[in-house]
Amino acid sequence: MAQGVLGFQYEGSETGGATALAGLPLYFELGVVAGLVDSIQARLKVRAQGWSDVAVVMSLILLQLAGGESVDDIGKLQADEGFQRLMVEVLSQAFPRKERRRAIRQWRKERRKGKEAAFPSPSSILRYLSAFHDPEQDKRREEALAAGVKAFIPAENEHLRAISEINKDLLSWNQRRSPQKRATLDMDATLIEVAKSAALFCYKHFRAYQPLNVYWFEQDQVVYSQFRDGNVPAGYRQLPVLKYALELLPEGVDEVFLRTDTAGYEWDLLRYCAEGNNERFGVIPFCVGVDVTPEFKKAVAQVPSSEWKPLLRKIDGMEIDTGQQYAEVCFVPNAAATKKHGPQYRFLAIREPLAQLEIPGVENQGELPFPTMDFQQSGRHKLFGAVTNLDWSGDEVIWWHRQRCGKSEEVHSVMKSDLAGGKLPSGQFGANAAWWGIMLLALNLNSIMKRLVLGEGWANKRIKAVRFWLINLPGRVVRHARRLIIRLSASHPALTLLERIRTRILALVPEPGG
Repeated sequence: MAQGVLGFQYEGSETGGATALAGLPLYFELGVVAGLVDSIQARLKVRAQGWSDVAVVMSLILLQLAGGESVDDIGKLQADEGFQRLMVEVLSQAFPRKERRRAIRQWRKERRKGKEAAFPSPSSILRYLSAFHDPEQDKRREEALAAGVKAFIPAENEHLRAISEINKDLLSWNQRRSPQKRATLDMDATLIEVAKSAALFCYKHFRAYQPLNVYWFEQDQVVYSQFRDGNVPAGYRQLPVLKYALELLPEGVDEVFLRTDTAGYEWDLLRYCAEGNNERFGVIPFCVGVDVTPEFKKAVAQVPSSEWKPLLRKIDGMEIDTGQQYAEVCFVPNAAATKKHGPQYRFLAIREPLAQLEIPGVENQGELPFPTMDFQQSGRHKLFGAVTNLDWSGDEVIWWHRQRCGKSEEVHSVMKSDLAGGKLPSGQFGANAAWWGIMLLALNLNSIMKRLVLGEGWANKRIKAVRFWLINLPGRVVRHARRLIIRLSASHPALTLLERIRTRILALVPEPGG
């Protein structure tokens, strides 16, 4: 090969077994230790062209952790000879003996043909994902839309529900290793823009899907995500999603708190939480964003100026004035006044002076993307509202509610950009829902890796940092003295990290009879 401008060249090597993903097998090992592999094998009964559920699902989990965005990207793993050699051994260990022998024979057969067979082909994966789709639900959606129904949520078939149960098993294992008595659940929807003709238009006027996610703040895990069409409003039927998420919470959780934005301002949801209708958790404390309606503004206008308090942020023991103010609002919507001795709801208003004044001489100043209100003595302000059943001070409620904002948006970014949730593979709703559900398994497995294995200093790192330091490492896979070995340079700084991770993963293996 001719040398280019710079002083180096590329050439192939006859020495096999090289891999660029020397750290990725640790995730499979963690999946085995955490019971993820056993759960997939026990709960999913799909199978496709001889590929086991473990082989397909774990391949897609590893693909997303490695940075793959589409089904075709499985070719990158197939082209990695060292990783192929390693995974055919690792994957076969997850099979019963008969299936293990079949997998190894298949791999050797394909190797003689010059092909790779540790991972299913893209066509096999797409056929596998299609088993999660129910064509009958497509017919029902069409009938509903034709009848003028604005929102329809397809029912999950047994395979899709099995993914949620697998996630429940993973949550339960994590809870046993890192117990949390409280589950603060942040409910939020996110838009996934697609170009697929089968997708419906969302409120932002592009084709999309809009999953509704339930995120467990203390464990940094997604408990449940209901995959939805783009035209389904974020605030549509949130209560059934919450109820199912509560069923998925593992043992040891004693109390549940709920935070949502204005999409959660549904009175059946608020009453369910405030009246203690859940048999396991009773009253669920919450704080939910309020729609700033004309009625709400009327109630805010009646608040005396003396009752507005500054919203202070505490940083290193110092109180910093944010420029915002909050006040309790005497506001009783018609939906709340249904029971004489029903629960009490507190309404809070938060206002902030507009930083940008109107431009003199310009008639049309444009619509602002947030609600505003004119106050006689202090001018025009941004205005936001919240409703809660907490008895904390107003500023405590506001700051606690705001903890969800940056984190839930970060989780959505990780789902859609760091992992492959933003690149849906099919025109079939169920296949995309399965892809999204498998992405959540990868998300939660990576969270366990960061919090329980990598430890302090890693919990808040994005997966691109994990790929740089752990996953995308050069190595060579060799067999020596009946042992399979991944060799790295002895001077590579990641070698010590890998050994420490291996030790910590093995320490998570339960004691016999435990």
